[in-house]
Amino acid sequence: MNFNSIEFLVYLAVVLALYFLVPHKFRWIVLLTASYYFYMSWNATLIFLIVGTTLVSYLAAIFMEKTENKAVKKFLLVLTLVVCLGVLFFFKYFEFLLGSVIDLLNLFSMHIPAVSLNILLPVGISFYTFQTLSYVIDVYRGAYKAERHFGYYALFVSYFPQLVAGPIERIDHLLPQLKAEHKLNWEDTYAGFKIALGGFFRKCVVADFCGIFVNNVFGNVAEANSLSVFLAGVLFALQMYNDFAGYSDIATGVARMMGVKLMKNFDRPYLSTSFTEFFRRWHISLTKWFTDYVYIPLGGSRKGQARKILNIFIVFLLCGLWHGANWTYVLWGLYSALVQAIETVMRKPFGKFCEKFKIDLTNPAVVFVRRAILFMLVVFGAFIFRSQSVGQLGEVLVTLCTGFGEGFVTNAFQNLGIGVMEILQICMSVVCMAMIPRLWEERSEHELSLHTLQGKSVYMQRLSACVYLVLAVAFCWLALASSSDVSSFAYFQF
Repeated sequence: MNFNSIEFLVYLAVVLALYFLVPHKFRWIVLLTASYYFYMSWNATLIFLIVGTTLVSYLAAIFMEKTENKAVKKFLLVLTLVVCLGVLFFFKYFEFLLGSVIDLLNLFSMHIPAVSLNILLPVGISFYTFQTLSYVIDVYRGAYKAERHFGYYALFVSYFPQLVAGPIERIDHLLPQLKAEHKLNWEDTYAGFKIALGGFFRKCVVADFCGIFVNNVFGNVAEANSLSVFLAGVLFALQMYNDFAGYSDIATGVARMMGVKLMKNFDRPYLSTSFTEFFRRWHISLTKWFTDYVYIPLGGSRKGQARKILNIFIVFLLCGLWHGANWTYVLWGLYSALVQAIETVMRKPFGKFCEKFKIDLTNPAVVFVRRAILFMLVVFGAFIFRSQSVGQLGEVLVTLCTGFGEGFVTNAFQNLGIGVMEILQICMSVVCMAMIPRLWEERSEHELSLHTLQGKSVYMQRLSACVYLVLAVAFCWLALASSSDVSSFAYFQF
């Protein structure tokens, strides 16, 4: 059941109605049932995975808290890690590892035939696995007490708005909100609606539209030239941002309608002026997870610059693997680590250089140049991330460097399938994309007081924006559906 489907809108209306009609003490049952139904709509037979992961982590945390024996606590922690990560490894990486070993052996003329086990990847397994692991690790550290109510804990693991693609929530932030009594009110309903609407705009209007042209190029790289490949990389960077941020916005908006405030997962990452800052703004929940549970335990930046750089490479290698079982994700992780390591090494020399030549880093022109450089670095990473294989990545890079010739611009637009109208649509979509966060900023009592003329004006402007976005989303949704170009969210595969 995709968020961008009529089926989900009907499902959401029913869940919200039941949630507010049922007494507070029974609401967890409504939400847990709805969440498991949502998960089973993808594949009913895999429900045992999330239930099993939930049960193992729930019992481990309780027994961990009951004992004072450090060895027993560590054993329970290791057992949970082995079970949860073992399930993740089998479903997500086993076939990839087996295929890589066979390919390696074939290099030595062993002639082993390829094996395909057709293992079905459970939707969202990386997200809910990391969520359960953070809970068990926090209980082990003594940062949080074990949750005794299995129903509420199961709801924390499977809460349907953020179940399949995050954000990766921490128990001390999400669980108290799930337990709290929320009443139907206009402020939460309106705030949730407009946030979700912005997410639908990102997905249906921007991401899916850009995806059409990206697929045209990456589906036939042999016919592309360097300009079409470059523009496809730019469009893919926009597609992935709006696809994933769109999901996060819809999840945040749906949860807000029930009075629950999920953590912010994106903070305008393309306004960053460095690669390090970019990853603090992009997929914030995953970055924070790796920082708290991998980077800092490895020593972080406390053991010298060389160790810090090593830790950066370890974290990004794992982050690349987290995204999927493909060597291109590994290469993307190593590329990201390399760029961030270079930034780390050059930070002091760059600061001295700016000081010597009196370069003001807050100057708008300097900020613009730094943002442009950052975006180009992201686009190069997009080539790696989007390529289906190392072979295709090589083909993309060769085309990027050598694909020049007659009709350079004309052929590029033909490869992309873009005309004048499509260019205008992309430009308008990007402008609207940039404006959405400002439209959705939380209202202050002074600014939006309905008792003042100014407040009414701002309120009506934002209400009008909602109406226009509803029309834009509906139009693009129907257009994409009629042309079979509507797609599920890209991060569902992770």
